[in-house]
Amino acid sequence: MVKIVTDSTADIPADVVKKLGISIVPLNVIFGTESYRDGVDITPDQFYKRLVESKIHPTSSAQSPGYFSELFTRLSHETDEILVVTLSSKLSATFESATQAKALVGDICKIELVDSLQTCGGLGLPVIRAAEAALAGAKLADLAPQAADWCSRAHAYMVFDTLEYLRKGGRIGQAQALLGGLLKITPVLTLREGIVTPVQRTRSRVQSMDALINLVKSANAVEGLMLEDAETPEDLDALAARMADLYPREKTYRSKVSPVIGVHVGPHVLAACFIEGK
Repeated sequence: MVKIVTDSTADIPADVVKKLGISIVPLNVIFGTESYRDGVDITPDQFYKRLVESKIHPTSSAQSPGYFSELFTRLSHETDEILVVTLSSKLSATFESATQAKALVGDICKIELVDSLQTCGGLGLPVIRAAEAALAGAKLADLAPQAADWCSRAHAYMVFDTLEYLRKGGRIGQAQALLGGLLKITPVLTLREGIVTPVQRTRSRVQSMDALINLVKSANAVEGLMLEDAETPEDLDALAARMADLYPREKTYRSKVSPVIGVHVGPHVLAACFIEGK
């Protein structure tokens, strides 16, 4: 069976990871001289509490090629085919680390890499579908292009109350145009071709949640939905209740935005992620 590998920014719920046998590579969150593996040494709740309280703004970093190569070697004892799907190469060196690791391990097994050009549920949903297909018997030659197609149709729309974290984290992309006296707006952002891109400006939390609803509603069809927050579960509950008319509630994944992404979006983030039908 094809083994599926992704990184911690995919925000796949732990029970789903276990059920589908997905290998998660933890990226790193750094407060000054202290480094933590995302989801291993620090939980989202611990991270967001510290983010608000700390005078040190954290940074993030990719996992090393050595970590990937050790994982590939270990998985090669269980399978001869591995599919790796990472967050956008335009946001992180994770894809490059995986590429270097593939070269390091040589021909111990077949390894295919997919740069999702996504993150959060925009990465997690295609990975879940790939893992389900692998369990159903799909082979790597078919699964890799399928995963790339799912990623190309994935969307991750995010709202939060300030662009300050993106500015500090240096991952602001085309949202740079929103800076300068507009840090207090409630922007709606997404990734387009792997780069942070503004979608809409709103002036309140209510307006931003309306925008998320309308973006999902405007899709041709929704083939999977993941809703995420950081430390505002009541907002997530409200968003989920409103999304129930658009996609079955029992099939909707709910998750926390990972600490690595939290470095750049802050504690009041809400995300609606989905795969759009063809």
